[in-house]
Amino acid sequence: MRTARTLSMLTILVGTLALSGHDSLAQRAGLAERIGHHDPSRYRAGRSHGSVGDMNCMTLLPGSALLTNLYFLHRCQITPGGGVGHHFHNTTEEMFVIFDGEAEFTVDGRTSLLKGTVGAPVRMGHSHAIYNPGKTPVEFMNINVSAVKGKYDAFDLDDARVGVPKDEKPVFMTMRLDKKLLRPADKHRGGAGTAMYRRALDPSVFLTNWAYVDHLVLPPGASEGLHRHTGVEEVYYVISGDGEVTVGTETAAIRKGDAVPLQLNDPHAFRNTGKDDLEFMILGIAAQKGVLDVQLGNR
Repeated sequence: MRTARTLSMLTILVGTLALSGHDSLAQRAGLAERIGHHDPSRYRAGRSHGSVGDMNCMTLLPGSALLTNLYFLHRCQITPGGGVGHHFHNTTEEMFVIFDGEAEFTVDGRTSLLKGTVGAPVRMGHSHAIYNPGKTPVEFMNINVSAVKGKYDAFDLDDARVGVPKDEKPVFMTMRLDKKLLRPADKHRGGAGTAMYRRALDPSVFLTNWAYVDHLVLPPGASEGLHRHTGVEEVYYVISGDGEVTVGTETAAIRKGDAVPLQLNDPHAFRNTGKDDLEFMILGIAAQKGVLDVQLGNR
């Protein structure tokens, strides 16, 4: 039950890019080359899962960026009247995140208007959609993690969710990235200064090996110390600010809109080199369900 336009959108954003189109990432190019950069000039317009309006999207990281079950990380802009139509995944889990403005999120046929920065994690087998009812574009991210590496499915409901009834309070899981919810973390992971940190979503939220979503803020001059994970891979997405990342013996500059992929056993550290807060959304995907670890230093 797919329209031709839906197939076109999925082909552009999911197919070869997600699985095999980035050979340099799969072959572990240098750190700077592995980092995904948000670049609106790379956007492609299209419609998804029966939506009535367009989104402008790019693949920020393909599935090959990690060894665990990341399927894709898309960075998009939802145009007014655009979105993602109502659909299911039975072998993947997904989360839509908006960074500004507001959008109508639907999970299992129930819709609520939410304001960014907010996301809605959706387990396998639960329907979901998003729609921008406003007059301005909304900055958007779509994160997809599969139950089996490289496996994707979708079942469309041919429902764009336009003009549907809305609940004032959502009756589905949501994730707010609000600095007011953060707590101080002095010398975080052996770093300098006092970071602000919160685990926004833990492994109980997900059925796949998607392990967590963390919210981390490094004030100017602060850092997250060198550490690694033997059983978890991560993506650090820069919500705002400027800084640098060190992975092993390499260091690279990072800025707003960058996504840093970290594979198993990659020693990594982050430092704020700017004048404003360096803010991250951190995605953790475990090699084994629920098995998490942190090893300080590079050993």
